[in-house]
Amino acid sequence: MSILLPLIVGTPLVAAVLLCFVPRNYRFIMQVVAVAATFLSMLFAFRLFFHFDAVAADADGYRYVSEIPWLGSKALGIACRLGVDGINVGLVFMGAIVAFAAAFCSWEIKEREKEFYILLLMMSGGILAAFASLNMFYLYFFHELALVPTFIMIGVWGRGENRNYATFKITIYLTIGALIALIGLIALYIKSGAETFDIPTLTRHLQSHPLALGVQGALFPLLLFGFGILISLWPFHTWAPMGYGSAPTPAAMLHAGVLKKFGLYGLIRIAIPFMPQAAAHWSSVIGWLCLGNILYCGLVAMKQKDLNYLIGYSSVAHMGFIFLGIASLNLIGITGAVLVMIAHGLLAALTFGLSGYIYKRTGTSEMAEMGGLLRRLQFSGALLIMALFAGCGLPGFANFAGEITVFFGAWKNESLHVVTIIAVWGALVTGAVYMLRTIRTVLHGELPEKHEKVTESDLPFIKIPYLLLLVVLIVLGFFPAILSDKIRPDAERLLKNVNVNAASMKADSALPQSAAIVPAVAHASLSSAPSVLN
Repeated sequence: MSILLPLIVGTPLVAAVLLCFVPRNYRFIMQVVAVAATFLSMLFAFRLFFHFDAVAADADGYRYVSEIPWLGSKALGIACRLGVDGINVGLVFMGAIVAFAAAFCSWEIKEREKEFYILLLMMSGGILAAFASLNMFYLYFFHELALVPTFIMIGVWGRGENRNYATFKITIYLTIGALIALIGLIALYIKSGAETFDIPTLTRHLQSHPLALGVQGALFPLLLFGFGILISLWPFHTWAPMGYGSAPTPAAMLHAGVLKKFGLYGLIRIAIPFMPQAAAHWSSVIGWLCLGNILYCGLVAMKQKDLNYLIGYSSVAHMGFIFLGIASLNLIGITGAVLVMIAHGLLAALTFGLSGYIYKRTGTSEMAEMGGLLRRLQFSGALLIMALFAGCGLPGFANFAGEITVFFGAWKNESLHVVTIIAVWGALVTGAVYMLRTIRTVLHGELPEKHEKVTESDLPFIKIPYLLLLVVLIVLGFFPAILSDKIRPDAERLLKNVNVNAASMKADSALPQSAAIVPAVAHASLSSAPSVLN
């Protein structure tokens, strides 16, 4: 049994407990503990990622499997097991990097620091544990452990006149989404007949005893819209821009970058392989809904006057590309979806981090009050330009590799041709317009007189988190095979499970012949996908 995953997820959680015993006036110690804990977690995640070898996986396809015996009960099917495969190893890697960057950017917090760092470490450890969990119970539990601090951090340390309204709105939306998803997970546990929440065991059981078509049809929408609300699927997206616009910078970095990927991960890990026919039936609906994210939210982003709100709407728009990859139900599309999840996590953390930095230097996030800041903030301004170019899908950044892969995968699904064409137009036109407009408005033009004395921070270590996020984005952009080679084998295994389940249901004599909707596009793409991804 490996202890690497318990170290990755446990280090921030243990540090949060230790901070409970640190006196309030020891502010520097609290900062050091938070940064050190997330730094150690990130180092372990680097080792996990670069030593990951799918060939050495167990029979279920997972590596570094470990069990925490004192947490949970095997008799109830809720034993706490951790493990990674190609689908989630990159998410754990990305989450650990963003957690470290968020802890480093917490220097802006000047009151109730003890409570803030405890909540930040709970968020970090909780979402890393959720991604690594091999049990649906703990997958959900750890997500909630990470989600609740978000509400508190916006309400207590948030900014802006709409802070309280944003807190209530994000709490109501995400609580409803989490409850709907919970109902779906409990119903899946009951209807599966496996009497366990263990994901590998459920996978094996449902391969030989697939869910009836009517059960799939009832459960899949619960997971789709429950997870969809958590992801900000259009039209359930309005909580996200307001929440991020009012959140303290570290909270926005962690939630937009990492925590929001939980719902997407749940769809890929649970909903699609366990309910393949329902996934195929809903794929076109998901494809059309994702255009709401890409087009509508992109158009709304063009009209934003607040930098944080613009980044918030951009973040919601990027979720549409991931949904499009999921809707493709083929190897290229699913691989691209995971690539975009990781790339967007790094990008969202970088852009929100830079936005918070500029806010602290200028005292405003209103773009009309900025202009010409590149003259005074050369380092952060140059990084912001690169981050916004990455958001446009510029080649050389990881976002481009993910988005182009998603488009290839979506095009292979004949039912998504029109959706793909519109999505490409949205990426090339709307995304470019609001990103380039932001560069022009914030960084170029006439410098307002009140910003004549604005300067970069005198502390050189402040630049570390931004440089780290940008460098990883560029490295993965030039060498996307670092990710895709890890994702592809397990994405292929996941889709083969989809086909096995669908074929089993087609052969079930109790079902009408018309009920078997096999996602043939997924099967057809498996042989040709590797040549596109290389």
